[in-house]
Amino acid sequence: MNPEGVKIYPSKYPVKETIDYLQAFLEEHGATIYARIDQQDELRKTGQTINPLEFLMFGNPKAGGALMAQSPLVALDLPLKIIAWEDDNSKVWVACNNAKYIEERYGLSHNENTPLNLDKLINAVLGS
Repeated sequence: MNPEGVKIYPSKYPVKETIDYLQAFLEEHGATIYARIDQQDELRKTGQTINPLEFLMFGNPKAGGALMAQSPLVALDLPLKIIAWEDDNSKVWVACNNAKYIEERYGLSHNENTPLNLDKLINAVLGS
């Protein structure tokens, strides 16, 4: 599985712990957490079952504002999102949008330190 514009990383932690670590790191570094959804729990309420899957929506209005000033359409991909899920082999994965894909999609100027680039965040937290 390798959808265009998505980066996927392995996690050595269970889904809940993965999202806990990511959320704590983001909050320590000034990000706003807008939502955290346990998709497995939500689907259980409808009688459906899936492997563990959690969703985290977050951002930094100052950084995101600068991107929206370049192109208001980038707001379609902001705030940023990360998901963590467990596959059928009990392996946990983390996925997010690829910064380069979003930059190209909206004609943003390329910036190695863009807030869209979540590689450093994920590597710092998960050691991927």
